[in-house]
Amino acid sequence: MLYKIKALIKKENMEAFFRALNDGSIESQKPDGTYMVKAMKEAKMLDAQSISWYEGCYCETPLKHERETVYDKYLEAFETEMVYEVKDDITGASFWQYLQAHSHNEAEKKAEMV
Repeated sequence: MLYKIKALIKKENMEAFFRALNDGSIESQKPDGTYMVKAMKEAKMLDAQSISWYEGCYCETPLKHERETVYDKYLEAFETEMVYEVKDDITGASFWQYLQAHSHNEAEKKAEMV
């Protein structure tokens, strides 16, 4: 089944989320790791606190496995809507670019503290 998802980000965990998305720990997760990484690369920032994306899932409860293993560490207040196709209806800045910038800014702050 295909879902359109909206969630709030846990800003304090974004650096760790970006690291996990890039270090292979999420991608190697079976059966859905590669799909989660792809979904986050395509997700859009709706505003400063929320993101939206499309993702396929066959759990009885939408995103059950994905949330238990990954998403609940970094995101909250999920809203899911079953859809029949991916549309070009989610607008906003790239969540992936937000993660890159946020991760870079956090690294600079840590370097200044040393």
